[in-house]
Formats: sequence, structure tokens, C-alpha cells
Amino acid sequence: MKRRNFLAAAGTAALMGCAMPGRQPFAAATGRKFGIQLWSVAKMLSDDFEGTIAMLAGLGYRELELYGPYTFSDPRQIEGWKKTAQIVGFSGSGFFGLSTERVKAVLASHGLTVPSMHTDLFTLQTRMGELADTARALGATYVTLPSLPADKRATFDDYTRAADLFNAIGRDASRHGVRFAYHNHGYGLAPVNGKVPLDTLLDATDPAHVFLEMDTYWTTAGGADPKDYLARYKGRYRMVHLKDMKGQHRFAGDGGAPADWIAMFPYLTYLGDGSLDMAGIIAAAKESGVEHFFVEQDRADDLMAAIAGSASYMKKLGFN
Repeated sequence: MKRRNFLAAAGTAALMGCAMPGRQPFAAATGRKFGIQLWSVAKMLSDDFEGTIAMLAGLGYRELELYGPYTFSDPRQIEGWKKTAQIVGFSGSGFFGLSTERVKAVLASHGLTVPSMHTDLFTLQTRMGELADTARALGATYVTLPSLPADKRATFDDYTRAADLFNAIGRDASRHGVRFAYHNHGYGLAPVNGKVPLDTLLDATDPAHVFLEMDTYWTTAGGADPKDYLARYKGRYRMVHLKDMKGQHRFAGDGGAPADWIAMFPYLTYLGDGSLDMAGIIAAAKESGVEHFFVEQDRADDLMAAIAGSASYMKKLGFN
């Protein structure tokens, strides 16, 4: 399964000064950095990598989460990305044709760091050495799986088998000096014979080697409460993807098919402009032990306004 298949082109709104909604965040200042998942600005990076990085730094983003494939990724993933690129209208990923050294220099010049690299299951299974070497070269701690392929979650028992797979990958990552993390989507949240597949997966994975990244939007769309998961699995979640929702909406299906995600895209909005209790979720995330807070904007009518609005919201919460 590939990354989300749609991304709106960048808008023309000014980078700063986006209006915020009337209700004010109430969390105390944290002094923490906030970041962005680069899939949010993928087309912009494909068109102008260094200019886009400078823009993100100017908005106040200080941490970046990369997405693959990379030049060292498993060939099957690289080939699959070629097909996806034809759909989304851009081909850039990984380091966007630049060397590791050049990427490091560009990021350092803007005070940006890379705590996490999104990758794919094939690469985690067959290219852990190259992945870990690159992650360490960039200073990244986490190598993160953004989704569980559909053929690995077709039945309830698949989630138990996925836990065994995750434990093996996690141990391998630890041997190579990095940490494996799993990013949830909205599937696996509907009970099957009284049991929640995602809970089964999380309960069966080793906390010493398998870490978690929450997606607030897809968790909500799947019918679950992000704050509940952060409390129940305290210490497991080390990263979050923050995105807000206009209104209250749930998947029409089980959240496992692209059609389910696409139907939810119109309700995406920037942080503080929607109905989710973002300040409460962030407070719960801090209490749970989350280390990194990444804004993610899968699509937007005006992308520039959205990423600027989310940055402004994070600053109002005391992030810097």
C-alpha cells in the first residue's frame, strides 16, 4: 500500500499572518520544537527542494520527517513509487536527487533536524543496514512504517502475525542502532468478535523494540479517541501526526481502502481551525511520553495558508 495518493498544489496565500479561530489554545508553554511530515509539501519539494526547506524554517518548523522511497530502498518499492508518481503528478521522494551530505548541509543551514524517516515494509525487511546507516548520518532516531500493507491485515489473525513481524523488525532496528516505529491509519479500529485488531497488534508487540506514531485524524476517522490510546499505551507513542477535522466524520467503510481516505480529505483543515480537541490531544501526548510533534497536511485548498496556520497554532501553544 502506498502513501496517500492525492495532494493539492500549493496555494498563493502569504506565508504568515493566517487568521486563527476565535477559541484560544489553553496549554501552557512547552518550549518544545514542532515539525512537519514532508509528504505535506511533496510537490513543492519536487519543484524546489532548498527553497521549500527555507520556507518551512521561516514558518517556524524545526523538525522534519522524511518519506521514501530512497535510492537504497528495496527495488520493489522504488518500482511501485513510479506508478504512484504518475497519479500524484510529481516524482520526488527521499532526498530529491541530492546527496546525504548536501541534504544535511541544507537542513543545518536552517536549523532543522530529522528525527524520523518514513519507509516501507520491503526496505525494513531487506535494507535495514543501509536505512539505519542513512538515518544515523542524518541524526534520525526512528525508521517508521507509515502503513500496514493491505495483504498483511486482511483478517484478524493477520494482526497477530503482523505483531510477530514488527517484533522481528524492531529487534533488527535496535541491533543497527535505530528504533522501529509504526504509524497507524484508521483501519483495525472496528471490533471483530469483540476484539479490536489494533489493540491486539499493540499488545503483542515488544515495547522495547516497537514504538508508535499516532495519526490524530485517521484515529478519529476510525472511530477511536486519540487521547484514550495515548493514555492506555503510555510510553509507547513517541511521535504524533497532528491534523484537524472540520465537523465530526467517520469512515464509511473500515478505513482500509483508498476510497475511505479520499472521502475524508474534504474535512481536513489546519490545526485549530477544526473540531478536534487539538490542545487536549497535545497535552495527552506530552503526558504519554511523545517526543516529536509533526504537522501533516494530506491535502488543502490552500496549502500555504494551511501549513502557516498550523505553525501559528503550535506557537500559540508554546512550541518553538
